[in-house]
Amino acid sequence: MNKPLQIIITLILSVSLLSIARSQSFDLVINNGRIIDPESDLNAVRHLGVSNGRIMVISESTLTGLREIDASDLVVAPGFIDIHAHGQTEEAYQLMVQDGVTSGFELEIGTAHVGEWYAERAGGQVLNYGISIGHIPIRMALFDDPGRFLPVAAGGSGIAGPEIMDRMEKMLRQGIAEGAVAVGFGLAYTPAATETEFETMLDIVTEANATAHIHTRGGLNGLQQIINSARKTGTPLHIVHANSSGGSSIGEFLGIIQEARDTGQDVTTEMYPYGASYSDIASALFDNWESWEDDRFQRNMWVETGERLTRESFGRYRQIGGGLITFSRTEEQTREALRNPLTMIASDGRILDGKGHPRSSGTYAKVLGQYVREEQVISLIDALRRMTIEPARRLEKFVPAMRNKGRLRIGADADITIFDPRTIIDRSTYTDPILPSQGIQYVIVNGEVVLNESNLNSTVRAGVAIRSN
Repeated sequence: MNKPLQIIITLILSVSLLSIARSQSFDLVINNGRIIDPESDLNAVRHLGVSNGRIMVISESTLTGLREIDASDLVVAPGFIDIHAHGQTEEAYQLMVQDGVTSGFELEIGTAHVGEWYAERAGGQVLNYGISIGHIPIRMALFDDPGRFLPVAAGGSGIAGPEIMDRMEKMLRQGIAEGAVAVGFGLAYTPAATETEFETMLDIVTEANATAHIHTRGGLNGLQQIINSARKTGTPLHIVHANSSGGSSIGEFLGIIQEARDTGQDVTTEMYPYGASYSDIASALFDNWESWEDDRFQRNMWVETGERLTRESFGRYRQIGGGLITFSRTEEQTREALRNPLTMIASDGRILDGKGHPRSSGTYAKVLGQYVREEQVISLIDALRRMTIEPARRLEKFVPAMRNKGRLRIGADADITIFDPRTIIDRSTYTDPILPSQGIQYVIVNGEVVLNESNLNSTVRAGVAIRSN
């Protein structure tokens, strides 16, 4: 068949299928919304039809369905994908949905027991979820570390001999076989992990064609060493929270990543839009606390009470362990990280019993409200690119299910976030981190409306496990 005739036949078939689709009554339709799809660069008023959890049509004409949403004056976007969400509980999931998130992944810390983790969440959640097999929790298990979330003893400081290394490799391979979405590393929390140990684990990541999600250590030199190791082993690399790890050197930090990318290395990164970080006071991050100047302690807030710390209270709480918020970066450093096109948006959020960091419930609305609408640091479509298609692309080579996430196209999963660009904003604060975001009108997960006119329906459990196999 000659090419012109083939093109004509394809066009006729496409028009015919579109006509059939328009005549259908769908499970759900979204009419009159400004559809923004960063994958295709579509940015126009269109009408979208959903059936059986999938997008069936994107039309220039209005559609009819069993449920119809009028999205006039609203943005219809792919559901946001959070690839760094420590909060993997019902409490955290509900806050994430109210911030527009439809898929949330714990990929930095991860778990030592992937199969068990997924089994605990079987039966559906309010959003899609996934986990990495984590180097940190494997170390904690092998060294019998008593830490609840991060190492506080030998899990971080223990030297892995041949027997431990052998068991570590087996646990890592088992986690991958059980469907882990990625492999997580937190080298800042495991100071005793040697370069040899790290590269041995990277070899396994490369063999599986997975991605290593890494919390760096050692500032700019540490970042370069990690990139060099990943280049040596051929491992796809994702650097978590560049703004936090880069700090006042964020420009140079991102420059090192860009240089690696310019040479063809597979390296990506992310940020969260806040100047304060959050971690466990008992972790290795604070091992040098006794050498601090007195005024440095005031930069730290004990999450449980909201109090700013002194040398005495810091030492006392370090014996207990728990959440610590550290105010260490300026607004301009946050803006610099956001202006750089390398950075995806990810929350790094964790909420426990109403306590935590406001990024857990406000990351996406904060970017869209403050930095897009109010300050115009980046454009709306660029912000959505970093929240949707870029995280999906980071994962999809190893996780086939992600090829249908993060985009609005025919055949894609109907994970959709609908928001008012005039009013969207975060409301959570450092002292009240569980205030839901404002301006998110609807969140649809696999075709089911979980957030309806800004009201969460937690009985809709359409979220599914995302695995690599």
